[in-house]
Amino acid sequence: MKFEAATLPDSPDSLKEIILDLQDRIEGLETSHQKETSILYEQLRLLRAKLFGRTSEKIPPDSTVELLPLFDMPEPEGEEAESEEIPVKGHQRKKGGRKPLPADLPRVEKVHDIADSEKICGCGCPLTRIGEETSEQLDIVPARMQVIRHVRPKYACKCCEGALDEGPTVKIAPVPPQLIPKSIATAGLLAFIMTGKFIDHLPFYRQEKQFSRLGVEISRSSMSTWAMQAAQACTPLLNLLHDELLAANAINIDETTVQVLKEPGRDPTSNSYMWVFRRGDPDKQVLLYQYHQTRAGDVAADFLGEYTGYVQTDGYSGYDFLDKKEGVTHIGCFAHARRYFADIIKARGKKGKSGSADVAVSYIRKLYRLETQFRENDLPPEEIYRQRQEYAKPILDSFHEWLVKQSTRTLPKGLLGKAITYSLNQWKRLIGYIEDGNLAIDNNMAENSIRPFVLGRKNWLFAGTPEGAEASAALYSLIETAKANGIEPYSYLRHIFEERSGAANPDQ
Repeated sequence: MKFEAATLPDSPDSLKEIILDLQDRIEGLETSHQKETSILYEQLRLLRAKLFGRTSEKIPPDSTVELLPLFDMPEPEGEEAESEEIPVKGHQRKKGGRKPLPADLPRVEKVHDIADSEKICGCGCPLTRIGEETSEQLDIVPARMQVIRHVRPKYACKCCEGALDEGPTVKIAPVPPQLIPKSIATAGLLAFIMTGKFIDHLPFYRQEKQFSRLGVEISRSSMSTWAMQAAQACTPLLNLLHDELLAANAINIDETTVQVLKEPGRDPTSNSYMWVFRRGDPDKQVLLYQYHQTRAGDVAADFLGEYTGYVQTDGYSGYDFLDKKEGVTHIGCFAHARRYFADIIKARGKKGKSGSADVAVSYIRKLYRLETQFRENDLPPEEIYRQRQEYAKPILDSFHEWLVKQSTRTLPKGLLGKAITYSLNQWKRLIGYIEDGNLAIDNNMAENSIRPFVLGRKNWLFAGTPEGAEASAALYSLIETAKANGIEPYSYLRHIFEERSGAANPDQ
């Protein structure tokens, strides 16, 4: 604001009023700039922590440096984060040393004996064997390729040459059933290739080189075609898994990005999505992966159909329709709520004074400690429900009261304000887990299910076509369902491919 000397009043009192008014305006601007600067510094620290810091959400115990109060307010007396004393039970120290090799591995004995001339004592008597010393080493035989040669003898009559027989002149056994007709790939080879890519995260071009070292040429394009054909043959089994999943009392859902190069009408750099739907029953695990071009909630809506029960997700807005879906109870994820507060602790650096974020984390830690005790004591769902109502509900009520109080004195654009707002907006979903002892406190089951796909994506980077992405989803579904139920994936896939060979080619 500029003033002309001619327009300024001559009265000293009027001049004082103008000066005081300008001073108030400047102080207001300085306060506003300080708040914005604090928020920017907070975001910068969080970004640095995510880029260069640890990804773990565990909170370091040491904290001595004073914290700027604008982005995580120090708590008043009596509201500091509670210090935890963890009792350590007495234990017996285990003997160190190498673990024994598995007893079911085949043993090849090599006897290292002394020469016959050394088996004579100095007195002239032969030495007697009184025992032995043994030690074991682990050996490995590299993958060995073999060719299955199918021989089908032909039969014909040399007397009448088939003239008196109504059947064919030459008789021969039918072609043995194959999952992929006229292919060199057996069920064992297909299972080996699929586990290599979808468990060991080996792209087809790396497996192509491995086979080349073994003396066999199998192109990556052939392997890609085999994967799509194998997945197509397993469609009936996937349909059964879909029915089993929808029969559950609870379903966990999550999604992650995938890049598909040759999608019609889309840029190769566009993001598509791999969705995972997991049955929430720990005693009967079913996982289904689906590829879609979009992250819209319509994908989950189409999958669920007329499903009724519990659905657990993160806070993504695409799942908001579940709150209005008849027969469905939408459950939230406390791991996501905790992550917002953990980010605040990361943003303040390694040595920061405990504040509101630590109080929030301490509340959530109490809830997780209860869940750990339930698992360790192997409590039935009915008892878990009762104890959640007795112990977890008071903690949740106290936590909610604290969140409401903090929301009135926290900068809404700061990390703490965003964390509190997220928790309050999600509160009805977050507390839903205490209404059923079969439910989990978070959506980690789905997040852990999507992790194998993310690890694989870091290696093979993208899918070539939508058909390839759909095949990957189908094979991930079979493999991860097997793993979740304690079944060895290679043996499971080989068994499926062998069983589906005849069904896939009924004319053979």
